[in-house]
Amino acid sequence: MSKGLPKRSEDYSQWYNELVKKAGLAENSAVRGCMVIKPYGYAIWEKMQHQLDAMFKATGHENAYFPLFVPKSLFEAEEQNAEGFAKECAVVTHYRLQADPDKPGKLRVDPNAKLEEELIVRPTSEAVIWNTYKGWIQSYRDLPILVNQWANVVRWEMRTRLFLRTAEFLWQEGHTAHATAEEAIAETKQMLEVYATFAEQYIALPVIRGVKTPNERFAGALDTYCIEGLMQDGKALQAGTSHFLGQNFAKAFDVKFATKEGGLEYVWGTSWGVSTRLMGALVMAHSDDEGLVLPPKLAPIQVVIVPIYKGEEQLAQISEKVEQLRKELMAKGISVKFDNRDTERPGFKFAEWELKGVPVRIAIGARDLENGTAEVARRDTKEKSTQQFDSLATYIPALLDEIQENIYNRALTFREENTTKVDSYEEFKQVLDAKGGFVLAHWDGTSETEERIKEETKATIRCIALDTPEEDGVDMITGKPSRQRVYFAKAY
Repeated sequence: MSKGLPKRSEDYSQWYNELVKKAGLAENSAVRGCMVIKPYGYAIWEKMQHQLDAMFKATGHENAYFPLFVPKSLFEAEEQNAEGFAKECAVVTHYRLQADPDKPGKLRVDPNAKLEEELIVRPTSEAVIWNTYKGWIQSYRDLPILVNQWANVVRWEMRTRLFLRTAEFLWQEGHTAHATAEEAIAETKQMLEVYATFAEQYIALPVIRGVKTPNERFAGALDTYCIEGLMQDGKALQAGTSHFLGQNFAKAFDVKFATKEGGLEYVWGTSWGVSTRLMGALVMAHSDDEGLVLPPKLAPIQVVIVPIYKGEEQLAQISEKVEQLRKELMAKGISVKFDNRDTERPGFKFAEWELKGVPVRIAIGARDLENGTAEVARRDTKEKSTQQFDSLATYIPALLDEIQENIYNRALTFREENTTKVDSYEEFKQVLDAKGGFVLAHWDGTSETEERIKEETKATIRCIALDTPEEDGVDMITGKPSRQRVYFAKAY
């Protein structure tokens, strides 16, 4: 099959767009700015969702569901949050259509069906959830509340890209309420670590754990923690955020609780979320010019078996051997597909499953049957080897673990090779233009300097890393003192 993919080195953006479509992950829809997630793409998202959901529940969280629509009066109750999302909101103003008297067979909005109050299609759910929490919380006995919801949100984007930026996308959003600031901060950091663990152990994406600058933090939060990954084109991608909300939303919605001591205090809150942006990270961090490279833990199909045969008799013999292996692998939790289609040649199948990023491909022909062997190809390195058929049920699980680790290590090496320390603004700009990646530089802590760098170079402070050691230095522009370097990069 002809894959028709552009090369990453020639047009990374076009390569990404075409790969997402040709690999069957997603496509553009009839609704401007919105995407259709196709079955193969959704199967990956389901695996992400399943694992994250288990991690949330292991840390004491429960799932709930809140309305898609938020009354405007609730939305604007927390002023900073409302202003932060105002330009991205989709707004429902009417509740009915009617036949258009001037255009037979067409419909129009009924002018007499205007809502008394406009409804915001949720860009995020803090407002409707904290209004709900007001009825749930009266006493310290009602705390903490540890709730997550899996949902869709709408943020009206004019320039969209599949998975990375669409008007509607899927995500989860956790919203928790606590009796003390210390508990809320501990929750915020705990969920950041859940995200980081998932990114590294499942997506095989090494991430920087850090905190956002005031300019970049979530509107309505006191602190925003984040994980930042590096894509193969040298741009950063924010893969998850966890927000310490302080008492901002509790005050906006008058959510108070009776303390053990008999007093009355505002509740402390957090919110945290990841979205289908993780699908974009998965594609961009690992894939190559031949197609997807999927970490085994998230691959919908971990092993594909392709028979090479002449005639129905050979196929029947191969199928009998394959069925035995398939059952053994599936018993170990490994997903296996036996591609016995008679409509495509083996070469086409090899190319198709390579494009779709299946981690391991096994080919079995008549000679293999005679020798008791099979050809095993791994997607990450494209290496092929001949293995004893009877040992495959033991060999394949170990190989999948090796591939998962190798994909992570390869991404880690790339990040290390593309992280550069600089001390002057000239060097900073040169590195951004010639090399890209993360640039570690001193910053004087002012929003003015941050904004100037963003305006002049398109690079932003991705985060102040939690594990960056203190290091006395001076800001590369103002010469003012600085206590540590921060991570700059151009970003998605």
